[in-house]
Amino acid sequence: MFSLRDWRRGRVLRRFPLDETLWAEVIARLPVIDGLNADELGNLRELCTLFMHEKSFEATQGLDVTPRMQLSIAAQACLPILNLGLDWYDGWSTIIVYPGEFVHRREDIDEAGVVHEWDEVHSGESWEYGPVILSWADVEASGRCDGYNVVIHELAHKLDMLSGEPNGFPPLQSGMDVGQWSQVFSVAFENMNHRLDAGHDTAIDPYAAGHPAEFFAVLSEYFFEMPRLLQNEYPEVFAQLEAFYRQDTLRRLDKGL
Repeated sequence: MFSLRDWRRGRVLRRFPLDETLWAEVIARLPVIDGLNADELGNLRELCTLFMHEKSFEATQGLDVTPRMQLSIAAQACLPILNLGLDWYDGWSTIIVYPGEFVHRREDIDEAGVVHEWDEVHSGESWEYGPVILSWADVEASGRCDGYNVVIHELAHKLDMLSGEPNGFPPLQSGMDVGQWSQVFSVAFENMNHRLDAGHDTAIDPYAAGHPAEFFAVLSEYFFEMPRLLQNEYPEVFAQLEAFYRQDTLRRLDKGL
């Protein structure tokens, strides 16, 4: 069946091919992409081309967002949707890039009606129906297979938001069991919080224990960056993420503890 969107995307791919040298330079700096076969690399390259055409990049604080920077963000953003497609990133259009961590002023009103204000420091943010905001310093620190990836983290939030407010429950793939996903993630989330409350160290970043949405986003980072560690810590969660992202990260990127 004819699709106007597919036709437009095909035209973009023909008219705006990525520069060979730039593509080679960017992927060489991202060990998280190691192990992709030729077909997967080709698919990732097309997704990056379309991603950069459909999303706008806005710089802040005098930063110059170069083509290399845009492609580095795009490559890491498109890795999670490698086998899902760009439609999973519908509903938003802007990526705002800060040179480094950024501060947002927050306020809350307590039960007594007192307004509390404070500053929060962020390396990334995702707004429902709004932009993705990234620290370039943290983007550069991502993709090294050490479990940290601010781009994958924030884009996982975007996937989560496809089903409403972020709660660690994105729209599941056909054939996945909703009840099983909920049980597996709830048990693992409670386990991590129990271990931290008992004063035990965890191999997974403790930030994951703050909220189910952060648990999904952080464990998505580990699924792509350090899959063996995640499988060792939470094998059932790993299996759910493998089914959701439709990728065999262990095959291509078997990083140990």
